[in-house]
Amino acid sequence: MRVHECMMVNPITISPKTTYAQAFWLLHVKKLHALPIMDSEGHLVGIVTEKDLLDISPVAVLGVHTISNFLSAIKIEDAMTTRVITVQEDCPLEEAARILIDHKIGSLPVMRGHQLVGVITESDIFLAMTDALGGRSEGLRITIHLPEDKGELGAITDGIIKLGGRLMSLSTYWGDNLLKRVITLKVQGVDREELLMVLESTIGVQVIDCCESSVESQPGAVSPATNTEVFPIQSLDAKIPWLLDSK
Repeated sequence: MRVHECMMVNPITISPKTTYAQAFWLLHVKKLHALPIMDSEGHLVGIVTEKDLLDISPVAVLGVHTISNFLSAIKIEDAMTTRVITVQEDCPLEEAARILIDHKIGSLPVMRGHQLVGVITESDIFLAMTDALGGRSEGLRITIHLPEDKGELGAITDGIIKLGGRLMSLSTYWGDNLLKRVITLKVQGVDREELLMVLESTIGVQVIDCCESSVESQPGAVSPATNTEVFPIQSLDAKIPWLLDSK
């Protein structure tokens, strides 16, 4: 899977002269992670996030200006990050995920050469990985230890097919044992006991876990609302007396 398959196309962009209030309004109302910043010639020159904006505190100048005047006077060029980390549209999705993790950022502008064509965020990647792991499919979820022997994975998929089952997803990663990989399968249309017998007795792999997976699963617990002085970003405009220009 490539970045262009999961990114947001035609992203909303702003200019370095956009005001703080306008940028904050866009991030807040459009529910965006970040805003790419383009110059008058269409070049990507920066990026700004909610954190960048919230890091600018008006407290130091409250004796001179009102908050509204202060925020109207600030331009995005004063808050934006100019060292923009980007990826090309044909970048593999897992490589984009690694870049986000390594650089501790939440979004990446996506380029076609020097042209901005989209933005991909950690949420986009999370959704794609959820689909890749079969998170939206019901079925029998089986985790096994797979020895590094040729033909083992083929034998497993052949066994599923012979039982009349459908392989909905397959993921693999290294566990504590470097001689064995951990494989997680999601299978539909196969009897649980028959499949376990084929895997353990016929093929000879070690089954670590086996359970039914449903797309209707609900969280086991929801934390109660807490009474703190910290308020969510969605209510900032109600808590702080500045005017957000929606134009």
